[in-house]
Amino acid sequence: MHRTTTRKIRVGNVEIGGGAPISVQSMTITDTRDVEGTLVQIYQLATEGCEIVRLAVPDQEAAAALAAIKPRSPLPIVADIHFDHRLALAALEGGVDKLRINPGNIGSRARTRIVAKAAKERGVPIRIGANIGSLSKAMLRRFRAPSAEALVESAMEDVQVLEDLDFHDIVISVKASEVPMAVRAYAMISERTQYPLHVGITESGTAWAGGIKSAAGIGAILSSGIGDTIRVSLAAHPVEEVKAGFEILKSLGLRTRGVQLVACPSCGRAEVDIIAIAQEVERRLARINAPVKVAVMGCAVNGPGEARMADLGIACGRGMGLLFKDGKIVASLPEDRLVDALMEQVEVIAREKAAATA
Repeated sequence: MHRTTTRKIRVGNVEIGGGAPISVQSMTITDTRDVEGTLVQIYQLATEGCEIVRLAVPDQEAAAALAAIKPRSPLPIVADIHFDHRLALAALEGGVDKLRINPGNIGSRARTRIVAKAAKERGVPIRIGANIGSLSKAMLRRFRAPSAEALVESAMEDVQVLEDLDFHDIVISVKASEVPMAVRAYAMISERTQYPLHVGITESGTAWAGGIKSAAGIGAILSSGIGDTIRVSLAAHPVEEVKAGFEILKSLGLRTRGVQLVACPSCGRAEVDIIAIAQEVERRLARINAPVKVAVMGCAVNGPGEARMADLGIACGRGMGLLFKDGKIVASLPEDRLVDALMEQVEVIAREKAAATA
């Protein structure tokens, strides 16, 4: 897939833009003032593959906690700043790797300049986060209603403020909760700038509905070659955001972390309980991080063909099934032994791939 060329920046040890792999972000839901609780959640996210984590900074106490969290965090820390530019200055003092400010609510342009000057002195990038729910009153008067155009203009105005200070370590997001509006906004801003883009659908919803909505929106944007880092914004535990993010990237062939499971839909042709088998395989594959493609198929129509295209696969029939490895049948087994046999082979391939990359 062709990707739009963007400027490369660094957030701690993670590169964004310039052809770097599309990174997956999330945001803690703990009280940042609770240092130990926040670190526990950061480690949970890191275990799931999260690469950058954002922390809410609602007051000076939270900003002060960043200095204790940052040295112990396995992930680069982004400080989420709203309303009070002094919180951004305190976060910078705490050693954060990136700032996220919103042009609609940070205050005057003079305050943005103060933050940019301090960030530049420390080599810390800034994400200009334009959000459909917090556009400035001036922008709403100009465009009369929230729109893709308003999002883009809002972001570009703040970019101009930073550029006037010779500040160029910028990431931009133009998030809307409506998928068509978000897709349009990202397409528009991609035409106007080469800064890396943080992609997401804001306030998308619960893990189920929001995951689908985010997949539709983020997937459409990434499919057009636009985007350098993503967050799936869900009303759910942030671990679910990371899982969803990697699934979106895997489905587009953009990242290969963990197992890719292909399972056929349930239908009247199946002569086994394909739903139960697929769920059991998915549950047992969750702890495998190696890039293995596994197919679980329920009948003779598409099953053998799909199974042959995976690293490993099973194609089930009446009371029995075939086990495929690298496109070849390696065993014919009773239904009650298929999943165990499949998992044994997954473990073998996972170890082989881990050894090859060690």
